[in-house]
Amino acid sequence: MLGERRGRVPLVMLTITNNSGGGQPVSMANIRAVREVCRRHGVPLIFDACRFAENCWFIQQREPGYANRAIADIAREMFSHGDGCTMSAKKDGLVNIGGFLALESAEWAEGITNLLILIEGFPTYGGLAGRDLEAMARGLIEVLDEDYLTFRITQVAHLGELLDQAGVPIVKPVGGHAVYIDARRMLPHIPQSQYPGQALVAALYREFGIRAVEVGSLMFGHRDPASGEMVFPKLELVRLAVPRRVYTTEHMRYVADSVIQLHRQRERLRGLRITYEAPVLRHFTARLEELEGAPPPAPVPSGARG
Repeated sequence: MLGERRGRVPLVMLTITNNSGGGQPVSMANIRAVREVCRRHGVPLIFDACRFAENCWFIQQREPGYANRAIADIAREMFSHGDGCTMSAKKDGLVNIGGFLALESAEWAEGITNLLILIEGFPTYGGLAGRDLEAMARGLIEVLDEDYLTFRITQVAHLGELLDQAGVPIVKPVGGHAVYIDARRMLPHIPQSQYPGQALVAALYREFGIRAVEVGSLMFGHRDPASGEMVFPKLELVRLAVPRRVYTTEHMRYVADSVIQLHRQRERLRGLRITYEAPVLRHFTARLEELEGAPPPAPVPSGARG
């Protein structure tokens, strides 16, 4: 049976940290276990490594045997278990643009390089300016600084504590780069067919100028090919991702005040319906409108201003 399935799975991708699951980290024990499964079945393991440094910080803080290990050493061990990685450097690369694909196999790298020349640019720059490459190289070093990681992850945790103390339902424990609001619990009067996560995202931006992202029924909802019925994910989340080296504690308090006010007035929020969706990846370009009876926007809270 396994022989019949061999070749049907091109690779296993492990996202560190788990962005769609509340920003939770992946333990080294889990990584080793996944590596072993991949080895047994001859399938390469590729990391989605855009937040690898934050994942390593959590391993150091939480996993037995790693408390006295440097973040850089933990990263070396972690990547030793993979066959390659993809990296959006706008996260733990600490840059505004760019990314890379790294592969252990020279044969795979050669094939990718030939494609790169056709669609992006020469291998020495890959479509990026030299200054962006230099900034990325520097960012990959600076992101391993333990003081930086401690400050960043603690700042995100502070936002989570403010919301949790006010009764806003969030995913706990708080992840490294974002606080995830449980929109399904916050807005039980809006069914998933009316996209409660996206309704909360729209209200946050319209009323308080806070840009968040839905990770729920709009992103992952799909029509079952057999029954034709809509299938919705178990999690209906709204991600409050915190950009690195940008916001202060006062900004976190403003975000918290805004979310708390919406939570207190949550019954007035209404669902949405889609007016346009693309055949694939609809959440990037879909257009929606509020259902009838949506109330007017509420005033901005009197708390801290960004």
